[in-house]
Amino acid sequence: MIQEIKIDVKQSFGKRLRAIRKEKGFSQESLALSCNLDRTYIGGVERGERNISLINIHRIADTLKLHPSELFK
Repeated sequence: MIQEIKIDVKQSFGKRLRAIRKEKGFSQESLALSCNLDRTYIGGVERGERNISLINIHRIADTLKLHPSELFK
């Protein structure tokens, strides 16, 4: 049960990130470069494969010019 919840949270976060990224006009590569992260990392987060850290959530939110909580709605 806990494993299922973790996967759902990661997938939901990834879908939300992808939608906001596209809305703001970023490619995965341009977002990654702006955040000083790897493009494959961003892709993994968006697919729900990566368990993103709080530090990286803040990096991405800062680059997208929004509060980190916006990525969880």
